[in-house]
Parts: sequence; C-alpha cells; structure tokens
Amino acid sequence: MVINNIDANMLRKMFLSGAKSIEAKKEYINELNVFPVPDGDTGTNMTLTIMSAARDVSQMENPTMEGLSKAISSGSLRGARGNSGVILSQLCRGFCKEIKDYQELNTQTLATAASKAVETAYKAVMKPKEGTILTVARGGAEKAVALAAETDDIEYFCSEIIKHMEEVLAHTPDLLPVLKEAGVVDSGGQGLLEIIKGAYDALLGKEIDFDQAPASEHGNAASSSETVVNRENIDTANIKFGYCTEFIIMLEKEYNENTDVEFKSYLESIGDSLVVVSDDEIVKVHVHTNDPGLAIQKALTFGSLSRMKIDNMREEHHERLIKDAENLAKKQAEEKKTKEQVKEQPAKEVGFISVSIGEGINEIFKGLGVDYIIAGGQTMNPSTEDMLNAIEAVNAKNIFILPNNSNIILAAQQAKELTQDKNIIVIPTKTVPQGITAIINYVHDKTAEENETRMTAEMQKVKSGQVTYAVRDTNLDGKEIKQGNIMGLDEKTILAVGTDIEETTFGLVSGLTDDDSELISLYYGEEITEETAEALAERIREAFPQADVEVHYGGQPIYYYVLSVE
Repeated sequence: MVINNIDANMLRKMFLSGAKSIEAKKEYINELNVFPVPDGDTGTNMTLTIMSAARDVSQMENPTMEGLSKAISSGSLRGARGNSGVILSQLCRGFCKEIKDYQELNTQTLATAASKAVETAYKAVMKPKEGTILTVARGGAEKAVALAAETDDIEYFCSEIIKHMEEVLAHTPDLLPVLKEAGVVDSGGQGLLEIIKGAYDALLGKEIDFDQAPASEHGNAASSSETVVNRENIDTANIKFGYCTEFIIMLEKEYNENTDVEFKSYLESIGDSLVVVSDDEIVKVHVHTNDPGLAIQKALTFGSLSRMKIDNMREEHHERLIKDAENLAKKQAEEKKTKEQVKEQPAKEVGFISVSIGEGINEIFKGLGVDYIIAGGQTMNPSTEDMLNAIEAVNAKNIFILPNNSNIILAAQQAKELTQDKNIIVIPTKTVPQGITAIINYVHDKTAEENETRMTAEMQKVKSGQVTYAVRDTNLDGKEIKQGNIMGLDEKTILAVGTDIEETTFGLVSGLTDDDSELISLYYGEEITEETAEALAERIREAFPQADVEVHYGGQPIYYYVLSVE
C-alpha cells in the first residue's frame, strides 16, 4: 500500500516511536564514545532531549500540525543536553518551523523540512565538524531532496533515506580519524539514525505502546505530583514479592548437596532474589516472598533459626515515596519563596552561574562569588532548561555562565538566545580549572564586554587534566588501553595510561608541565583521601621545584583527580 501523506496523528506516532527507539538504544550509543571513559553520554543526552518533548507530545489527543510542531520544538529546545542534544533540538526546531503551517506532509514538504532542519543545526554550531551527527543529518536531507523529485511514496522515500544515512554513518570514521582509530562510528549520528528508524517503524504500522508517557528522568520539567504518583504506580507493581526474608539455620539434621538443591527449589517456588549459602554447621538464607512463614516452616525442618529479619518492602517503598514527596514539596516551596524574594529586590549589576561536579568544587566556586551552582558536568549534562531556571534565579542585569565542560557550552548558548530580559555572557570554559581561572580574573570596575574578553583570554592559558578509568579495551593515540586501566587525559587526548592512580596522575602532570609552569593545582575526588593527595603533591613538588603545588578537595565522582597547570 502506497502512503502519500502524513497527518498530525501519524506524525505524533512517528515522533513518539522515534523517542522510544533511541531510549531503548541509549546505552549502546553511549558505548560508541571515542574515549573509553565512564561518562560516554551521547545516548543519554539525546534521549533526555527528545523525551522532554515526547512528554508533551504524548498527552496530545487530537494534535494539529501547528500544535505538534510547537510541542516538539519547545520541548526539545528546553530539554537539550550536551552538544548532541542541542544539535538534535535544532534539527527538530528547523524541521518543525517548516511543517507547522501544513495539514498534511508529502515527500516534497518532508524534503524541504529536512533541508531546513540541517540548515538550522549547522547555524547553531560555531565550528561545524564533519563526521558527526551533522554529516549524517545532511546526508539524509540531500537524499530526501533527490527522492522527492522521483517519488510521492513516503514509505519508499523513508526507507531509501534510512539506507543512505546508514551508508553516511558508516563513512564517518573516514572523516574523523579519531573515530577510525577508536574503531567506532559517530555516536550522535547513530542516535539520529535510531530516531529515524523508530519513526519509520510507526509509519509501517508496527505496534508501539503510546498509552504511558515516557518515563521522567533527572532534570525533567514534569510536575512533582504527577511524578510521584507515576512512580508509586509503577514501582509498587514491580514489587512482585513483598517481604525481604533473611535468617540463619543452625543445622541439626543432615544437609547435603541433594538437600540443598531441594531446599533452593522450594524457595524459588514461593519467591525470588534467592541466596542460599551453607557450610557444615549453618545455612544462610535470603529470599523475597509473599509468605515468609512458608520459608520459615521449611527451614525449621533442618534445625533452629537465628538472626531472623523480615522487611515489608511495599511498606518501605510507600514510606519512601511519602518522604520523597514531602521533601520535594518543601524544596519547591523554598525555591518559590527564594525566587519571589529575589524578584522583590533591585537587580544587581553582575551575577555568576557555574556548572560544578563535586561538593568541594561547589564550595570553591561559591567562595569566588558564584551566585548559582548547577550540578552536572560529566555524568549528567545540565539541560537548556536547567540553565534558564538558573538565569531566572539570579537577579542580575548581566549574568556570566561558566559551563566548565565542552559538552555544555552549546546548551548555555541556547539558554542565552532564549533569554530576553537579561544580558547573558557565556564564557566558553571547557574544564573546571578554566572556570576557576575565568572568575578569578573578573575585574569589578570593568564592563561586562571587557570582562568577557579578559576572562576568555585568561582561561585559555590554563592546561587542564583529568584522571579516570577505562570502561573498555581500545587503541587510541598510539596507546593500547585495557578495561580498568587508569587514564590521564588533557583536553584533547590521552597523555598517560597505567594501572596505578598515582603513577598515571604523575605521568599526566609531567606531560602538562614545562619550565615555564608556575602553579599546579590538584582537585582530588570522592574516592581519594587527603593524605593520598598530599603525598602525590609532595612528589610533584620534588619533581617540579619551580612550580607551586596546591591541593584542594573536589569531591567529584568518576574522576580521581582534576588538575590544572598554569
């Protein structure tokens, strides 16, 4: 059957199907990250971006093309996280801008919208790089334009576009050598392809469950009451066996291998999450069941019981939900009160917003005068909406934003474009040390423009590094890396690889330090003790006596050390 037109209802199904498709593949996409670090988050960022729009779209019962376009564009823009998420939101924005005035879409309008989407996305990126999601999107748009001149069959049109995008994606390593060396295709391009494939599935009539709105995740804009109710319904239903039952059997009868098999089989028939460990004298039991008495009665046939413990998991779950709801309500009330108090006060001239990654680094930024800390960084890139909320909370005419991560700069710039009543200045800091240097170099008696120039210039003089572990085997920059290895990375590559945290960190510092280096700063993470960090600092002082070495508690997860050399 030939499909010549797509109406708003079908487009809604296709969009939601695309969102569900990338959600299902997000971990696979994360693993395509070039660097084998434990924060390859392209799949997560793109999923959270599209889910921000999907929540609104899923609630539209009788959508119009205009209403659908507004929901997709606005939702994805505000929910955009990371570079890949921001680019995806711009693709959605350009596409929706083109289709919003139509009642139905055909191959011609789809091709024009795809071209507009690519044009919009390329404009949003200051220095577009080929071999990325942009290349895959452009390949799809160019194929769409060619096909629109040949066919009005949308099913054939879409299938051929997908085939071409797969070919373009396969060639991304030829355009970006770092992809070829790592043995992966571009993760953002893969994510976009998964969305298109999911949309195509809906076009073909494949059954997809749209009844339940996509699950809310960290940083979403869903109402707190709805979130709590949904969690209660879903989580309680998933607790199949309500009692966590634990005890120790003090053996008084023979308990051999056959007995052990029979006992485990019985417990499995009345529950799950089974753990049974035995020796010559005791048997330790853990089981989730709806009838702890049956487990206890069976156990008593082998001996007396000790250390019995039965917890009602459903009750604990409800108590946790109530506590979560109370805490959330309290937090929201406090935030509302704070915002109202802020609005009542006259706006100050300058304010600062900074993204941060750990308790210690939070305190450092606050001590330097930052008004609003956005939790995020490597493991959870803040969204454009997170940025907008921070901007609203800071009562200042001019607001400097320090993203402190190359993957957050685009979201900050997008928030700037969406802000009308305040002057937003995004300092393109790619690391926490750059952010610290930037704000230290702010001069109060200079204009915002003068400070922007000064802060940007000074932060570029900082050499930054991070130490973490590898999540997979790979070969990169001439180095063979095994899963679990410790890696020392600068802003562009991996400088040191080893099996010891201190040795690798010292190697990284050595790679960043030269005769002109005057200051080396170590920010140790949550897994490193102060004593360990100080011992490393002393070793660095001995090796580089010309430089001062400072040690600060960072408290960041995943990264054992964040460091800078100036």
